[in-house]
Amino acid sequence: MAALLATVALAAALPATGSAARVAELACDLAVGLLFFLYGARLSARETVAGLRHLRLHGLVLACTFVLFPLLGLATAALTPYPLTEELRTGVLFLCLVPSTVQSSVALTAAARGHVPAAICAGTYSSLAGLLLTPLLAAWLLGSHTALSADGLLRIGGQLLAPFLAGQLLRPRIGAFLTRHKRLLTPVDRGSILLVVYTAFSAAMAAGIWHRATPAALLGLLAVLLALLAAALGCARLGAHLLGLDRASGIAAVLCGSQKSLANGLPMATVLFGPQAGLLVLPLMAYHQIQLIAGTLLAGHWSRAADTSPPDPPSDQPTDDQPTTTHPATGPPTRIGPAAGQQAPG
Repeated sequence: MAALLATVALAAALPATGSAARVAELACDLAVGLLFFLYGARLSARETVAGLRHLRLHGLVLACTFVLFPLLGLATAALTPYPLTEELRTGVLFLCLVPSTVQSSVALTAAARGHVPAAICAGTYSSLAGLLLTPLLAAWLLGSHTALSADGLLRIGGQLLAPFLAGQLLRPRIGAFLTRHKRLLTPVDRGSILLVVYTAFSAAMAAGIWHRATPAALLGLLAVLLALLAAALGCARLGAHLLGLDRASGIAAVLCGSQKSLANGLPMATVLFGPQAGLLVLPLMAYHQIQLIAGTLLAGHWSRAADTSPPDPPSDQPTDDQPTTTHPATGPPTRIGPAAGQQAPG
């Protein structure tokens, strides 16, 4: 949060203009490609296939991410013509098209004693689906606001999908190295995101659009984002109950289905909106912070409740005699489907 705010302040005080802006855009494109290459190199295909056992959970998360959220975004655009500006309304709708996150969903699910392996797979599937669905939904729902065309689709393929597939192909050679040196690569991940933020907000300063972000518009944006998060949490919780998911799987579904990925959304915004991405990514940045705060509070509540509640009855989760899997986010091998009532690892 502090780094994001500092980057926005830097872009406001010293925006990249002229030749510096072109250099920043080139560096941003390279950083985005590197980011998706690392995503592909870290993703284990075996774990992805193993996670298909939890079909109801993953279907619920995908429905929340790519059906419920876009509908909520369209309702927001129709019901809040004031005080939100056109850029902020477009940004809220784009936020609703972004895939779910992986890292924070997994961390919060583990803190809440939910189903960690299922959360890993749910976030992964959402990210993979977002490579295709987010640009297509943006072209359909945002129309003229995006630069998406045949050339735009080729650019998305070249800047996002091609590096990701290259990472997948090279994973047998470099995957173990990346897992061992995960902490050393964290600055690459976060530095890429901060460079995207700096480039986008520098372009916003050059376009002179910040004067339209009035205090009333920002307060209205905060209210809209809180309402979006509350609706997503409530619908995901109801869906988990209707589908008969046990407590651990329900927690994973609620947290994964209500979250949006800043790491995936910001690079996609630079590809879709180009130099106009500045103010359009503000709703995504703000929602990311709100979801972390709300998720932390919910995880603490669910963790305390798990200490005092009896174990859930057995559900459709895999039994203890099924294989184990390893994931860099969870450390040592963990069972794909822990028995109901058993504390999830990680």
